[in-house]
Amino acid sequence: MGKNDFLTPKAIANRIKAKGLQKLRWYCQMCQKQCRDENGFKCHCMSESHQRQMQVFGQNPTRIVDGYSEEFETSFIDHVRRAHRFSRVAATVVYNEYIADRHHVHMNSTRWATLTEFVKHLGRIGKCKVEETPKGWFMTYIDRDSETIFKDRLKNKRLTADLVEEEKQERLIARQIERAMSAQQQSSGTVASPAPSSDSPAFQLQDNPEGSSTSAAASGKVAFSLAGTSAKPATGSSVPATPVLADDSKLQFGDKLDKLDGEKISKRAKTSGGNSNGVSSALDQLMKEEEKAKERSNRKDYWLCEGIVVKVMSRALADKGYYKQKGVVVKVIDKYVGEIEMLEKKHILRIDQEELETVIPQIGGLVRIVNGAYRGSNAKLLSVNTDKFCAKVQIEKGIYDGRVLSAVDYEDICKISQ
Repeated sequence: MGKNDFLTPKAIANRIKAKGLQKLRWYCQMCQKQCRDENGFKCHCMSESHQRQMQVFGQNPTRIVDGYSEEFETSFIDHVRRAHRFSRVAATVVYNEYIADRHHVHMNSTRWATLTEFVKHLGRIGKCKVEETPKGWFMTYIDRDSETIFKDRLKNKRLTADLVEEEKQERLIARQIERAMSAQQQSSGTVASPAPSSDSPAFQLQDNPEGSSTSAAASGKVAFSLAGTSAKPATGSSVPATPVLADDSKLQFGDKLDKLDGEKISKRAKTSGGNSNGVSSALDQLMKEEEKAKERSNRKDYWLCEGIVVKVMSRALADKGYYKQKGVVVKVIDKYVGEIEMLEKKHILRIDQEELETVIPQIGGLVRIVNGAYRGSNAKLLSVNTDKFCAKVQIEKGIYDGRVLSAVDYEDICKISQ
């Protein structure tokens, strides 16, 4: 058995001494080697392998440090997601649990010198909610993964469902308009009476078989027979025993038919809304239902989008002169964090949407609807109601061009950068 084999006493003793965590200052991240004392770390730094790694590091130190920082942050967040996903926990507790694995990426190789700086970084990018207490820094993981997976899964289905729903609503509105217009025309008497059926009385012109047409023409009367009835023949005429009605009787019977048709039409008009007011009420109801469906599908908990002007409301940035200053959103990161280019100083800041506020332009200015039923549409600001904190806008372009929205909250509209 060789002196460096796995089961030799020396190898066993080295493993016992190396068990557990060692001091961080004696760890070399580039070589991934942990030394047990200062003398061992000094000897390692003088070795040829370490010198080669330092030459590689010297060629591009920024890229290597950023790579280690990103790997450390990803591993740390993964541990928080698994171990403390729904709890508020001290940052030191999470860090001690993370470094229990001796093969982790050490913090001395990242751009953060202390745990406090790293925790503040997690709070700035919106991955954790951090707060400082007398007992130290506490953090709470912001769970957006389940929501993201659920929305991505239903994304294509929702898009197709919205198109189908819009087409269905348009067909329903067109059908309702046709029904209401036909009911209105029938109620105004413009529709002709229906043709008589086989069950209704039929009027038939009777010919005079014995040449009595001369006497009929002389009398100025036209004889009609009512089928299915019995009556006595007229005196002084050779017309067969067929019931006849004069012109005035015919008119009276036609008036009765018109009356019956009028009653049916009035009942149908009542069921469809009666008059033109019924048409408008049905359209209003359909439009309200359509807007409610759009509100449910387009109302999100994030509203940032590129090209809008926002106001910075973070008091932590007051010392640097950014508090209540305006900027333009140039990029949106993970739906909740935006890169803001300040209008005055032209500096670019990365801020969470909770520390931002929408901007309302002057009357007549262009705004972007950032949330709600008409999310993503551009509109023109018509008026502002300061008492109810809402505005009246008119949508421009698109399928809803010209539609006026009377009460839109301040939080749902934002000024567009010109």
